[in-house]
Amino acid sequence: MSTLDQKPTTRDEVLFEYLVRLADDRLILGQRLSEWCGHGPELEEDLALANIALDMIGHAGALYTYAAEIEGQGRDEDDLAYFRDDIDFKNLQMLEQPIGDFGYTIARQFLFSVYSYLLYSELKKAEDEQFSGMADKHLKEIRYHLRHSREWVLRLGDGTEESHRRIQDAFDDLWMYTGEMFDMDEVDRMAVEHGFGADLKQLREEWKKNVSEVIEEATLKVPRDDQYMASGGRTGFHTEHLGHMLAQMQFLRRSYPDAEWT
Repeated sequence: MSTLDQKPTTRDEVLFEYLVRLADDRLILGQRLSEWCGHGPELEEDLALANIALDMIGHAGALYTYAAEIEGQGRDEDDLAYFRDDIDFKNLQMLEQPIGDFGYTIARQFLFSVYSYLLYSELKKAEDEQFSGMADKHLKEIRYHLRHSREWVLRLGDGTEESHRRIQDAFDDLWMYTGEMFDMDEVDRMAVEHGFGADLKQLREEWKKNVSEVIEEATLKVPRDDQYMASGGRTGFHTEHLGHMLAQMQFLRRSYPDAEWT
């Protein structure tokens, strides 16, 4: 199920597609966070962002590995990460945007971490033992990502005039990408029917409540929902930023596809 004209029908095909979506989100955001390595505003935060990036990429690797096992076509996690084109990636568009300034990175991490925490709290109940165990394990690290980004939202929002302005601008810019997190398509509906998905529409109100409380505590304004909401990432439609990022990320592996890494 790696092209736009193929639709999953069986349980395994739906599970494969669902796992790849989750993995793509985490690989792409992990790659973006890794761009901060050596450029963080302070040493402790430089290390923290690198660790979150490693968590994300580790989660993606585990999901890809299980997806490849379910697919049963001889591919592995490297094939799914490095040998697919941008149209085959199903990540949310928000996650492929450039890192921007530190406030932008923190705002995006917070928005996605709240979403991930709520989503994985449901996925750990999945009627697939391997998937539920993976979700439960990853949820422990997601809690740290959420706590860390929440603390920084509060510090930046209720900090200096400059930090307040920057993170408010970040939330305002990113808000148009948040609606896509809760779009339910046929894959999502079938995943719920098969007992390993989450009803995203039911998560939306809790997400909005949690996000709004922190934004307001940080003396910031919650952006309006009645604005244009970008979508299309789940079906392979992306912004121009993803292709450039994948070109950098995949270059070495594609240049030496038969190399043995030791």
